[in-house]
Amino acid sequence: MKRETASIRKNDRLELEITGLTAEGAGVGRPQEGGLAVFVAGTIPGERVLAHVIKTAKNYAIAKTVEILRPSPDRIQPDCPCFSQCGGCVYRHMTYERELMAKEQKVQDALCRIGGYEGFAVAPIVGANSPDRYRNKAQFPIGQNKEGEMVLGFYGFHSHRVVPCEDCLLQPESFARAAAAFREWAAHCGEPVYDEATHTGKLRHFYLRQSSNGAVMACLVVNGKGVRREEELVKALRSRVPELKSLFINVNREDTNVVLGKENRLVWGEECLTDTLCGLEFTISPLSFFQVNHDQTQRLYGLAAEFAGLTGEETLLDLYCGAGTIGLSMAHQAKRLIGVEIVEPAVEDARRNAARNHIENCEFLCMDAPKAAALLEERGLRPDVVIVDPPRKGCGPGLQETIARMAPQRVVYVSCDPATLARDVKLFRELGYELQKAVPVDMFPRTSHVETCVLLGRKKSTENILYGYVDVETKDTDYLKTMKGCASYTQIKAWIEKEYGFKVSSLYVAQIKDKLGMEKRENYNKGEKKARVPHCPPEKEKAIMAAFKHFKMI
Repeated sequence: MKRETASIRKNDRLELEITGLTAEGAGVGRPQEGGLAVFVAGTIPGERVLAHVIKTAKNYAIAKTVEILRPSPDRIQPDCPCFSQCGGCVYRHMTYERELMAKEQKVQDALCRIGGYEGFAVAPIVGANSPDRYRNKAQFPIGQNKEGEMVLGFYGFHSHRVVPCEDCLLQPESFARAAAAFREWAAHCGEPVYDEATHTGKLRHFYLRQSSNGAVMACLVVNGKGVRREEELVKALRSRVPELKSLFINVNREDTNVVLGKENRLVWGEECLTDTLCGLEFTISPLSFFQVNHDQTQRLYGLAAEFAGLTGEETLLDLYCGAGTIGLSMAHQAKRLIGVEIVEPAVEDARRNAARNHIENCEFLCMDAPKAAALLEERGLRPDVVIVDPPRKGCGPGLQETIARMAPQRVVYVSCDPATLARDVKLFRELGYELQKAVPVDMFPRTSHVETCVLLGRKKSTENILYGYVDVETKDTDYLKTMKGCASYTQIKAWIEKEYGFKVSSLYVAQIKDKLGMEKRENYNKGEKKARVPHCPPEKEKAIMAAFKHFKMI
């Protein structure tokens, strides 16, 4: 490997066969079979390209395309002049049908390689009716070019360099008009652009939202309490954007990458926009969380409701609930809804949205999801269905174990990152929840992101025999407390990987437990007589024994 790494140097030119895509949408090629991976943005699997190496690392290299030697039949001419510079879209060089194939495969690969679900087939991806003009929110960073002139646009890929953009094709046309009006005002308002390095200057971001009926909210984020000539900005925006309903000043004096500060001041217009989603009405303020793709959100929430399988008799626990949109959309099908969210303004929005829609069978807690779940479990809550919609990093520490101890019949996992989804699904499997359905949803066409809605079903004891999974029921919690030493399969396997550098399966752990005659319940792993079960190798048995001693199980 070292010899090959040294053989690929910066400024080399390579002919590459593109065989796959990275998680961020770049093509992957190798100069020789099994060799170093070279990432080339803007390429498509099946193409042969001449590439110029611009960076080398220990395990990969990055190159840019010099020439497409053999183009894919799925290649199209990018329709955005900012495509090669902006950090937003990554798939405008291919047909939308090919993009959907790539995203579906991304979810499939993650569940197989990371989640351990070999042979599991994800459902066909739910594509958008149109890949353009779907975003109802835009955050334009404000910067300066080399000549010191203000620029409004988007950050370049993996940078804070502002790429000017007059009309983003992902956004409604009204946003382009609003941005043009802002540029005209900023050119003579006399306010300096914010400088991240020195934390000086005023103008930081120009922020826009639009409801499904076309109403627009504008918000100027400033390093201070306000700006000069605010009334002129209102006049400029209203002249270009008749749909405008409000203008806010957002105060953000923090030295941070977070776009919005906590304080808003209404300069002109209405306090909130209103929008409808899944038959409910929601209010949207500058700080409100609301999904950016209205139509695809309705499809995603429809899947979540289908997977939840509510009949009106269930207790529904909605973790990472944001403004409550998922849980509230199916509250009429549940007996009781409990939502949990750590962001206080979002919880306030959730409560207001519940009241606005006359939903009374719900409550919302402002807490960290793992801590809230543990508290609810301690108080005896046993939800029938749990929904989790975590951020990109996935479920917080210990949350999966707490959910398993609560023993819901179904867990509906809404994910924005296939890798962390697969990691969490693997852990849920070890805790007694099997992946039953997985449906990718293209919430963000032309970008590298893909949403996935997953159904996890609680295993019955007869299904746990071969793999040795614990079927966690309420009575099992008391049982586990009586054991001399107790460690989960996940804890045992993680300790072995850390100490010995290799992995062991749950089946091997169960076999050694059986060999030692450890106390087990009737559904514990003994292996089916007709099943061909692999035996634990001696070196792994030694590591498992060491883990048992470490956790005081023997």
